[in-house]
Amino acid sequence: MTSRTAFAIPAFRRLWAAGLISDTGDWLLFIALPLVVFQLTGSALGTSIAFLLELVPAVVLAPLAARLIGRFDRRWIMVAVNIGQALALLPLLWVNEVADLPLAYAVIFVHASLSTLFEPAKNTLLPDLVDTERLVSANALIGLNQNLGRLIGGPLGGILLAVGDLGLIVAADAITYIVSAVLIATLPAVKTAVHDAGSADAPVDAARPDTAGARPVGLVEALRIPRLRGAFAVILVSSVAQGMFLVLFVLFALGPLRGSDADVGLLRGIQAVGAVLAGVVLGFIARGSSPRALTAASLFAFGVLSLVTWNLPTVTTEIWPYVLLFAAVGAPGVIMIAGLMSVLQEQSEPRQRGAVFAAVGLVGAVGQALGILLGALSDGAIGLLPLLEAQGCLYLLSGVIALLWLPRAADRPTPKAEGATDAVSRTP
Repeated sequence: MTSRTAFAIPAFRRLWAAGLISDTGDWLLFIALPLVVFQLTGSALGTSIAFLLELVPAVVLAPLAARLIGRFDRRWIMVAVNIGQALALLPLLWVNEVADLPLAYAVIFVHASLSTLFEPAKNTLLPDLVDTERLVSANALIGLNQNLGRLIGGPLGGILLAVGDLGLIVAADAITYIVSAVLIATLPAVKTAVHDAGSADAPVDAARPDTAGARPVGLVEALRIPRLRGAFAVILVSSVAQGMFLVLFVLFALGPLRGSDADVGLLRGIQAVGAVLAGVVLGFIARGSSPRALTAASLFAFGVLSLVTWNLPTVTTEIWPYVLLFAAVGAPGVIMIAGLMSVLQEQSEPRQRGAVFAAVGLVGAVGQALGILLGALSDGAIGLLPLLEAQGCLYLLSGVIALLWLPRAADRPTPKAEGATDAVSRTP
């Protein structure tokens, strides 16, 4: 019997390895660069600017990403992005003092801009490398390597910065991007059958959506696809909750929990343990999982775990229950992403996917920005605890939306021929 894990497919294994290597490099920079900015400025504001700069490209460049991914070879887009990311690191070699901070901010912005292309291209290519039954496995394994990259790259970034300097981080990170580019360049030109303009099934290069003879849709069209509106609603609401968490977590850990800086680092890092375990189980063991059910169940778990965590200080402030809770909360994070990405890949036509996954980045960035702004209200009359409660309830609301509004796998669309009724406006 053919294995139903995506890892049985050689092309997917190469894409997975490329992702693991580049994600490790991403975490090298993600840990080291904010530390450098804080060391140079001594300002939390300067560090916050670094994080906010990462959200801007996903909003501003989403229409361009949709257009490029819809018209060009996605493999070579990813290769070009990896090479661009390696070259974009070079200005960091000249960051030595506060006056050089604009260079660091520019690198952050350019990297975030390139990621706006890379992630949608990868998510668009994935359904052409694996069959529908293995989509959940593939997306779970992608989530697994992102968390393995976090476990490896995070501590390694701190160590390299301690024993060397930012130049050592730049060299190591650049190498990861080049290796990733080489692996992606070796991916095969996968063939698939799609309806061409004459309604006949014709094999085309799956990495070139424009070769199908069907017009790629734009960003606004993607957001208006009826069967995907539930998924976009889930992404928006859960991203608001995630944005609130980024602001409120540290306040919670140092406030009601009465923790230390070390406790903050421990709780943030331990989330990767549950995420890795969930990625292994869902990627290699679980069979026949429904993306819709996975998404809804994981969001309900997120909400329950969050509300338990935020209210537990009334019972105890001992650190060990929180270690267990934060380790557990990493699991629904991976499961939610695997379920949502599989829903979007199953429920979109090949010509729609470039715009769909560009829209995912846009909606997620807008949601996170709203959540960050809401989190800032903790300094006012509302206070910390009500906002923490609202954050957990937003995850529960996301679960309800997923349960009621996400389409079932049986409702999968059939690609339309060019000139046929437009699936964007007519899909039930």
